[in-house]
Amino acid sequence: MRVAPGFIGAIGNTPLLRLRSVSEETSCEILGKAEFMNPGGSVKDRAASAIVAAAELSGALRPGGTVVEGTAGNTGIGLAHVCNARGYRCVIVMPDNQSQEKYRLLEMLGAEVHKVPVVPYSNPNQYQKVAQRLAASLAGAIWSNQFDNTANREAHLRTTGPEIWQQTDGKVDAFVAASGTGGTFAGVSEFLKSRRKTVRCVLADPPGSSLYAWVRSGTLAATGSGSVTEGIGIGRVTANLEGAPVDDALHIEDGDTVRSVYRLLHEEGLFLGATSGINVAAAVRVARELGAGHTIVTVLCDGGGKYQSRLFNPEWLQQKGLAGYVAAPPARPRLTLESVMRA
Repeated sequence: MRVAPGFIGAIGNTPLLRLRSVSEETSCEILGKAEFMNPGGSVKDRAASAIVAAAELSGALRPGGTVVEGTAGNTGIGLAHVCNARGYRCVIVMPDNQSQEKYRLLEMLGAEVHKVPVVPYSNPNQYQKVAQRLAASLAGAIWSNQFDNTANREAHLRTTGPEIWQQTDGKVDAFVAASGTGGTFAGVSEFLKSRRKTVRCVLADPPGSSLYAWVRSGTLAATGSGSVTEGIGIGRVTANLEGAPVDDALHIEDGDTVRSVYRLLHEEGLFLGATSGINVAAAVRVARELGAGHTIVTVLCDGGGKYQSRLFNPEWLQQKGLAGYVAAPPARPRLTLESVMRA
């Protein structure tokens, strides 16, 4: 019998999916690591589990304790699941500009959710800093600190990277991913580079983030004014991202991200969030740069269910000027039921 020991035991070992349409289009193999198939629904399950395990091992988190985190959503969702599985209280501080589905899901999972206004990282009331102070004020609490807690990066160095290497039989020419905390990109890149230094590691960056300029010029400076993506793009180099092997960065506009999301839905049958869209859009660009015959791996971070009121809402897309980037589904005649309905 092969039985996973509960929620935490089911994290990881996600499949690597061939994205047929873009692979055929580029004459490359473009593969997506199906992290939306983790039990909590996103790549952040790995970080959440690793952070809690490290806190338990160090003695900082004891039975009946509290885990506090500042998050845009997916890490909080992963932590809420892990805390339920391990018997901890979960308190989440979130910026107030995230999709309503995320807030509702976190509350349904039993997390205590606090929304705070969106302010720059330099502001003491930025959501991560509020979470840090809140954790310090509670007895028996830890601040999970996903951005600078390198247990996050170590989780991907230990699991995600080796899985990709094994699933491709070591035949991977490039790895492409966006960065929020930097844990996924850094951990996977570090592992792949340790196996073959020529693996090209490319960071995908949305408008408003400073990482594209940082990789290209060594200076943190925002490119563009803001993005509809959630949980990625940042104005600083986190402890998780620091020292990561980065060969290049690509600036991906929101229109390309939205187009990619809808192509994944209509051409691959994959209902995914915006980070998956930016990752695949960037992977296609890398494939075209490298030329035919290469294998490019990216990350399909989470499902689309948390973004129905935004990314999959025609009115919202129209307001953002993005409706024109939505790929239409294949034209099919609509059925009528008159002939099979009984009078």
